[in-house]
Amino acid sequence: MARHQVILLSSALMLSIMLILVTLFIQHHFMLVSVLFVMLTFLPFVIRFERRKVSGRELVLLAVLSAIAAVSRVPFSSIPSVQPTTFVIIITGLALGAESGFVVGALAALVSNLFLGQGPWTPWQMYSWGMIGLAAGLLRHTKFMKWSIGRYIFGFISGILFGWVMNIWFFVGNMDQITISHILASFGTSLYFDLAHAISNVFFLAVFGKAWIKILLRFKKKYGLLDR
Repeated sequence: MARHQVILLSSALMLSIMLILVTLFIQHHFMLVSVLFVMLTFLPFVIRFERRKVSGRELVLLAVLSAIAAVSRVPFSSIPSVQPTTFVIIITGLALGAESGFVVGALAALVSNLFLGQGPWTPWQMYSWGMIGLAAGLLRHTKFMKWSIGRYIFGFISGILFGWVMNIWFFVGNMDQITISHILASFGTSLYFDLAHAISNVFFLAVFGKAWIKILLRFKKKYGLLDR
């Protein structure tokens, strides 16, 4: 496994542990946790560029993609779990790599919640979307992800897993009151929303996926951005 992938996976594991611990012990300081999470999220990105000069164009591109992913969530807020945010994050990972997908995913959650409302769920959303971008980037050179149907399957699974992770934060934060029946009821209740998220991911990937990937790859090649 390449060194940068080891660093990314190690960072993801560290963030997973931190996320559970802070939910258990400091639930009421979610804004502090969110800021800390942002700093740790940028760690793989900083390490990625530790031996070369960071281009302002690269930072601007990631900032723009993060803003698009965040703002695109707001108009769809009236339709539960349907938004193009996950689509933008997946495309970022596929076109620009795992580090970029991770950063854009985490920032999209934090920025969009400035409009939709911050809460103890924010770090978990940052983690979930960051991991979707990370996974898309790590798998981008596989035959599975180069195949259109493979990308649709990835988008569908991402929507389901996102909902499951967001169920987990509630369980971790209320462990004293949670029973097996509560867990089953929670997953059953969220199934509709998880499916809506998953199907909307497939829709956006099917309609806009190839065009977005082509544009980002062309932009990347033209300006020499985020090359490995």
